[in-house]
Amino acid sequence: MPRRREFSKRDATVDPKYGNKMVARFINNLLRRGKKSSAERIFYGAIDLIAEKTKDDPIKTFEKALDQVRPALEVKSRRVGGSTYQVPVEIRPERRSALSIRWLINYAQARGEKGMVAKLAAEFIDASQGRGASVKKREDTHRMAEANKAFAHYRW
Repeated sequence: MPRRREFSKRDATVDPKYGNKMVARFINNLLRRGKKSSAERIFYGAIDLIAEKTKDDPIKTFEKALDQVRPALEVKSRRVGGSTYQVPVEIRPERRSALSIRWLINYAQARGEKGMVAKLAAEFIDASQGRGASVKKREDTHRMAEANKAFAHYRW
């Protein structure tokens, strides 16, 4: 926490091709070693592949995938009286989006397809249909929060 003043959250730029802030955030999370053009090529290639495979609006598929992966609850460790409890807490909207983007990228990288474009497209399609590793991660997170609901009174 800053001592002198609160810093305002910088407004995200919009994507030049689709004019969408979430697309711009996704591309910024996708880039490695500052290579934004490479990240854009991977993302737009995945979007083109989705349009080819599903014959549907690829941006709607992308947004539906993000919504399917976006978690509502998570557990945080709280130390009370010498023991540590996993306390379920609600997640802020910015963190929900950040987690969903991170999970989609990580589980796309772990897939078996050839090339990141195909991996990302397949993960988007699977997530938009409610299956895939990133959706399973969200369900596991919710299951963990549900199992530890007894410790919710330790939340502060």
